[in-house]
Amino acid sequence: MRNGFVGGLTLKLIALFLAFIVWFVVSEPRRERVSEKAFAAPVVLIGMPRDLVITTPVPDNVNVRMRGRASELRSLSSQNLEVTVDLAWATPGDATITLRPQAINAPPDVEVISIDPNKLRFRVEQLRQRVVPVRPFLVGNLPNGYVSGEPAIQPERALISGPASQVRKINEVATERIIMTGRTDTFTQNAAVVSDSPLVHVVEPLSVQVTVPVLAEVGPPEGKP
Repeated sequence: MRNGFVGGLTLKLIALFLAFIVWFVVSEPRRERVSEKAFAAPVVLIGMPRDLVITTPVPDNVNVRMRGRASELRSLSSQNLEVTVDLAWATPGDATITLRPQAINAPPDVEVISIDPNKLRFRVEQLRQRVVPVRPFLVGNLPNGYVSGEPAIQPERALISGPASQVRKINEVATERIIMTGRTDTFTQNAAVVSDSPLVHVVEPLSVQVTVPVLAEVGPPEGKP
């Protein structure tokens, strides 16, 4: 009987030890130190109606402060904490969006403490299109004894698109630089059509053909007998 009692006690002690090991492993995450960490979370705008455009700056990132177990925070990175903002509701005018913790793609055990800034303010405008003339952008001087004639452009006009307030102000667009330095003969060059405004882009044509007449002066240079 004594041997049976000792054997039973040994089994109980082993079972108790194993139960303690299991409890220790399972409860380890709860005993882990809780800390805080800040991340630069990228702002992702989706769903903007095709006929609208944002015309004022919107932050690329917001500062998100989070609290959780150290191991959880170490596994996070700014790339997987993006703040997604759905703009399907947008209409022309001034808009304000409050960023809430639910917008952060965070693990369930990690708490979002703060978002800075927690509001996005921007202006939305209607997109407009307009046809305007194309001007050749000639740069540099011809050699002495040569003059340039009126450039010919094909096609002469371009379709632009952008915020209504800016499109109304644009009366023409220009080509990229066309270098005149050293030219002694008439030449033809394909040149891209560009817009000075970052929010206004050229729809078509993306390039034009520019022919610039270059002629020798007839008679003595101006101002000389």
